[in-house]
Amino acid sequence: METNEAAIRPTAQQARAALADTEQVRASVAALSATPWPRWFAITLTLYIAAIPPVYGGALASPRWLLPNLAWGVIMLVMTAAYLVLFGVAGVNWRKKTGVALRFDVLPKRVTVPLGIGLPAVLVGSAFVFRASQEPLWLFAASAIGAAVSVAFHLVFVRMHRKTS
Repeated sequence: METNEAAIRPTAQQARAALADTEQVRASVAALSATPWPRWFAITLTLYIAAIPPVYGGALASPRWLLPNLAWGVIMLVMTAAYLVLFGVAGVNWRKKTGVALRFDVLPKRVTVPLGIGLPAVLVGSAFVFRASQEPLWLFAASAIGAAVSVAFHLVFVRMHRKTS
């Protein structure tokens, strides 16, 4: 039984077209995985970020501040556990919706590296400044900054996704 070798092998032009299609699929997958979180999770994340400074500040306060330090620690643990569960739910839902896992490696490093360093410094640093000064304004200013950064970060990636779609 003979096979037609010419019918099986693509031409050079067909091979180039297939490679171009492959690159287009890769770019599309990268764009999908760089899209923002689901809106409900972006709101949850913003609220979580805004709650970190007062809760962490309460846990670090030298004299008791509104609640005992242990209560603040328990609140932080419960809040973090709830966030991690919701993070898992968002990831599973995103994979079901798009077929692509949530990935952080496709996000632009020029934005994520300063955010990954600066935001924790502001959130945690405000608790230490509060401990030293006993002025809660630092905590609420850090909460407002964290919430604004979270919303801005989400909007940047909404915009980035719209450009690539």
